[in-house]
Amino acid sequence: MTERAPIHLGSGEPILLLHPFMMSQNVWKGVAPAIADTGRYEVYAPTMPGHNGGVKGRLFLDTAELADDMERRMDALGWRTAHIVGNSLGGWVAFELERRGRARTLTAIAPAGGWRRYSPVKFEIVFKFVAGLPIWLVARLLGQRALRLPYVRQLGYVPISASPDRLDDDDWHDIIDDVTHCPAYYQLLLKALLLPGLVELADAKTPTHLVICEKDRVLPHPRFTRHFTEHLPGTTKITHLDGVGHIPMYEAPQRVADLVVEFVDGYAAPPPRAALG
Repeated sequence: MTERAPIHLGSGEPILLLHPFMMSQNVWKGVAPAIADTGRYEVYAPTMPGHNGGVKGRLFLDTAELADDMERRMDALGWRTAHIVGNSLGGWVAFELERRGRARTLTAIAPAGGWRRYSPVKFEIVFKFVAGLPIWLVARLLGQRALRLPYVRQLGYVPISASPDRLDDDDWHDIIDDVTHCPAYYQLLLKALLLPGLVELADAKTPTHLVICEKDRVLPHPRFTRHFTEHLPGTTKITHLDGVGHIPMYEAPQRVADLVVEFVDGYAAPPPRAALG
């Protein structure tokens, strides 16, 4: 697995983008430029350890190690804090970074980790990914040739988008490449069984935006969002993003960029005034 350079664009206040489980920085390829093009933000989208293009990581990964790696990357950029945006597993890691005092704002898009150690929903999500093991093995064996098999796209879109037509050939190429180069598939699932999810959410002081995806079949609302809606502070902004699946960056990159920018703009420092001539 070859380590790749992160997406790094723009200038201004820092925004860190964290991808979902089994994916990579590729999920932000349409979102990062749209945010950077505002001219107000420096956007950084790395790949987390154990994922396609990320560092190798330990034998058994957990969200703490993923957060450790993100902190090292932030430190290397000179970022004490950043506006942090995370989807699914990336949302879980974003909350961990917020707990460590590294977030200026937090945007959690269909975040994982909304459970306690013995919550039924935790075992449900682990079972979902274990049930997908045969599909993962076929993809590992065939690589891009798996897309030639009947019904692959009709089945494969379910954990990603609202419908199969929302994903083009380039998206499928990236998805197959990511899922077949992800040792974290089994490493993180094992750790998830042993560890609790997110706790102490009510103590969060960082401005937080919870984004719930209407067609999310991986962490569907309200069963997998109840932990957040009940425990996050009452000041949390909640947005229901209609018509999109679990990874909305593929099917609606501009909508995702717009909701990130709209929220972050409310807390970002105003741009310096032009010098008077």
